[in-house]
Amino acid sequence: MPKIVRFYELGGPEVLKIEDAPSLEPGPGEVKLRVEAVGLNRAESMYYHGRYLEQVELPSRIGYEVAGVVEAVGAGVDPAWIGKKTATVPGYSMNRYGGLGEEAIVPLEVLGEYPATLSPVQGAAIWMQYLTAYGALVTVGGVKPGDFVSIPAASSSVGLAAIQIVKAEGATAIAATRTSAKRAELLALGADRVVATGEEDYVARVGEITGGKGVRLTFDPVGGPFIEKLAAAAAPGGIIFQYGVLSPDPTPFPLLLALGNSLSIRGYYLGEVTRNPAVFETAKKYVFDRLADGRFVPKIAKTFPLAQTVDAYRYLESNRQVGKIVITVP
Repeated sequence: MPKIVRFYELGGPEVLKIEDAPSLEPGPGEVKLRVEAVGLNRAESMYYHGRYLEQVELPSRIGYEVAGVVEAVGAGVDPAWIGKKTATVPGYSMNRYGGLGEEAIVPLEVLGEYPATLSPVQGAAIWMQYLTAYGALVTVGGVKPGDFVSIPAASSSVGLAAIQIVKAEGATAIAATRTSAKRAELLALGADRVVATGEEDYVARVGEITGGKGVRLTFDPVGGPFIEKLAAAAAPGGIIFQYGVLSPDPTPFPLLLALGNSLSIRGYYLGEVTRNPAVFETAKKYVFDRLADGRFVPKIAKTFPLAQTVDAYRYLESNRQVGKIVITVP
């Protein structure tokens, strides 16, 4: 019997239980993966805390970003998938398809093959971060040479992917992080400038960096009162992408700043990419090609074995990491 991770009540990482479960077979349009690695995301933390977009149906499995080998396919799925190494694109229901464990049943349409030069750990650190950043910055924002782009929570896996995309498109990446402790590492990972928002005047520093122009694109997963400063540092006609709600405080709408500078403050999430087949395929190819030739390199912060799942999510919630946390599965 394969081991899986499930929880029976809402709360912190300690609600997650590792248990044996019957092996399942894929249904129509589904595949079964022998799991090799699972990337951790803030979405899962919000999910077991009961604060995510999807309402939890207890008991529930968990796990969005799974790298593994296709072991079996359901009706309507090409058997040629069997034996392929692939990883899942997050956005499906964790109530129905949670993948953290030794095996996972997932819909065929969420599979994305990754370059053979990458390890399973790297394969589990691709799709959430690169596609999330791509959809906002490239598809909607049209990032281009000469742009200044602000990236709060820049040490997260999505933040680091955003830095790589901004640099690939010839724009200037301004990494925002709470303290200067991660400054050197963020610069080494490609950020052009780093602003420690808890130690420096964010608006003044952005003004200095941009020569008073402000940032055209802001890619923020935090929200909360700091959005006032993000708006004050934005260029006229700028776009603030709000793709997360990490702040425990309400997010006010900076009306006067938005009116005075014709700002767009836009909610965004990965589904805008995955639910549009043409955009989805273009985005996957963009990321795959740049991973294959080395322009993009996923940054792994730390790995944990499956038996240490609770510790892995505690580490995720500590905010000490730079890059992706991955659980490895024997």
